[in-house]
Amino acid sequence: MSEPDFAAMFRAAGVTGWLHAADVRTGREVGLGSDEPLPTASMFKVPLLVGLCRQADAGLLDLASHVTVRPADRVPGPTGLSAMLDDVTISLRDLAYLMITVSDNTAADTLLARVGSDAVNGMLAGFGLSATNVWQSARNMYASMAEDTGHGWPYLDPDDIARLGVLDPERTNRSTPREMAALFGMIWRDEAASPESCAWMRGVFNLQVWPHRLASGFPYDDVEVSGKTGTFPTLRNEAGVVEYPDGGQYAVAVFTRSFSTAVNQPRADAAIGTAARMAVDHLRR
Repeated sequence: MSEPDFAAMFRAAGVTGWLHAADVRTGREVGLGSDEPLPTASMFKVPLLVGLCRQADAGLLDLASHVTVRPADRVPGPTGLSAMLDDVTISLRDLAYLMITVSDNTAADTLLARVGSDAVNGMLAGFGLSATNVWQSARNMYASMAEDTGHGWPYLDPDDIARLGVLDPERTNRSTPREMAALFGMIWRDEAASPESCAWMRGVFNLQVWPHRLASGFPYDDVEVSGKTGTFPTLRNEAGVVEYPDGGQYAVAVFTRSFSTAVNQPRADAAIGTAARMAVDHLRR
């Protein structure tokens, strides 16, 4: 059976794309550029969440413990604590919820300071995910965009894009489609942390509020789509798991780079859902 023509579909949407999809239970897989190192943008929050849960499992931190986030601690971003003005006292568990469901950058950086990049990267190496690395916080990434362009995002032109370190996998958080899909597969098989922690993570990923990427390819009441997006100039990503009522579970990671510098690109967003649907349909045949 021939594989879908993902490249043609991506071109028609005005993007370059890479993806990997795998049956969570059987390991059957399909992909395009599956092992290409790529910037993750906010998808770095996925291994951070796993690292947080593993430390909680080991008794190194208490997810019910509270931290107070003050205005000076806030990181740029349009959602969650990043958009608030006053002091907020919140549990580590609820910070993790905000980090995933609305991609709250302040919540992510607060947790990264607790868990530590070295711990996250050591965990990833132990999983055999050697191409995945987390070394920049959200604050670092936004600061680098301002430094690279002189004014930052979202007002960028093509010359700015060429200078952005956050789009260079050698200079920012990175992974590959295969490894992002593999990490989600581990969460769904209870291999990434304790069964209790994996079950909680699955629930949080299922509450992500953005329906316009992976989920757009599966507009059915009985198909569950759980995931995490990543967005930077010209870059739109999402990775997650698609679950069918017959028990089929498919880990999918789609990375795209658009030809346009426009902030709003519905065709590029929709291409992620289309590619995911093509891949899952192929695996289900």
